[in-house]
Amino acid sequence: MVGRQFKMADSSEPQLWPLGMVLKGSSEALCPPPSLELRPSCNKSQPSPPLGSSSQPHDGVISEDKEPVKYGELIILGHNGSLANGDKGRRRSRLALYKRPKANGVKPDVIHNVSTPLVSKALSNKSQHSISYTLSRSHSVIVEYTHDINTDMFQIGRSTESMIDFVVTDTAGGSSGHGGGAAGEGGGGGQSAQSTISRYACRIMCERSAPYTARIYAAGFDSSKNIFLGERAAKWRTSDGLMDGLTTNGVLVMHPAGEFVSEPAPGVWREISVCGNVFALRETRSAQQRGKLVENESNTLQDGSLIDLCGATLLWRTPAGLRHIPTLKQLESLRQELNAARPQCPVGFNTLAFPSLAQREIVDKKQPWVYVNCGHVHGYHNWGYRKEKGPTSPGGTAPAGTGERECPMCRRVGPYVPLWLGCEGGLYLDAGPPTHAFCPCGHVCSEKTVVGWSQIPLPHGTHAFHAACPFCGTWLTGEQGHVKLIFQGPVD
Repeated sequence: MVGRQFKMADSSEPQLWPLGMVLKGSSEALCPPPSLELRPSCNKSQPSPPLGSSSQPHDGVISEDKEPVKYGELIILGHNGSLANGDKGRRRSRLALYKRPKANGVKPDVIHNVSTPLVSKALSNKSQHSISYTLSRSHSVIVEYTHDINTDMFQIGRSTESMIDFVVTDTAGGSSGHGGGAAGEGGGGGQSAQSTISRYACRIMCERSAPYTARIYAAGFDSSKNIFLGERAAKWRTSDGLMDGLTTNGVLVMHPAGEFVSEPAPGVWREISVCGNVFALRETRSAQQRGKLVENESNTLQDGSLIDLCGATLLWRTPAGLRHIPTLKQLESLRQELNAARPQCPVGFNTLAFPSLAQREIVDKKQPWVYVNCGHVHGYHNWGYRKEKGPTSPGGTAPAGTGERECPMCRRVGPYVPLWLGCEGGLYLDAGPPTHAFCPCGHVCSEKTVVGWSQIPLPHGTHAFHAACPFCGTWLTGEQGHVKLIFQGPVD
């Protein structure tokens, strides 16, 4: 099978007519979610010194004698430890969010009616955060936001402007190619010709006091500290007369049905609104008609929550969840243990060895290869192509480009690919031995990790969902999407 598919006025100055003042400390009156903090320009917190430099200084450390509070980490799926061109500043494959020295969160404060032609003048205050909802050519609603001392805000998007903390570009992946091929990483760090990721895609608000709850909202504030929902954007008045809306391609979130580490099971994909409400998915990704409100679910992130930005999918890991994953040092130890067992090619009898974790671009001559339909591990050999009777196969042998080989051990025919260790520990569900590989890319990790990810449908395009390898983004194939590796030990 091709892939595992799942399914105002004319005066020179603007006139503002307050509809109602939201009392400070009761921002929930403006939007249903318990925490309505939103925000714009901010630099980035530093998980470790290099994580997220910008034109503004890092603000991840609270004091010299106290350990900084970590809210959690965001990991982009499809990158095996780093972007193809390397992690640089705010453009990277993984970012940790830390408590800032000073709160930069915002919360709804005042709502105004304003004539649409005068919106730009009404929003001339560069120090005021606001969301503008264009209802018609003559009528707009502006919601002003005020500083919230109880939250930190982090913004994610395609823009490289300084108010974006985590710069995310489209991740290559899908059904073409094997993620563990020559590059070893199916997810390139480049952008497609026309990106579908918003410049200001979403924002995450983290409470500065325990339990440090993190909530996600669609859209981020631009350099003018504004969010604009144009006339064509999906937006509406809420039952209490306030406003909410969706971004063009939407921000989708899926919370795990159980504990991500102990009982990994996929939840249901939902869409998050600008005010943090949860909705069923639209008919298509950019349809103007919103889905049904899901009142019993929230925008609170939990360990294993997935965030899809229509071009890249991010995984949220909490500090508690991160304690269960293997560190880079542990992954290196697992690699050395595999090599210490001296696995051999059952045909050539040459000893196989996994290359170093840093080597992810060139296939090593001792690198193990696998027949993904059966799991038999061999050394590389340039024979065993499937016999074809078609006229396009001179001599009855399929061309090398097909990748279809016949396993000399069991005669099963299928892709034959090099094995690569999964190097991004944050994508693991446990620190178990690397005994299984994803099909057809050949990324190796623990059994619990392959079983868990093979059950998760990831968004693709406007309405399709496919299970994919988290390390490279390649769509999984076969009945299970993974295979147990069968190594042959040394003859002596």
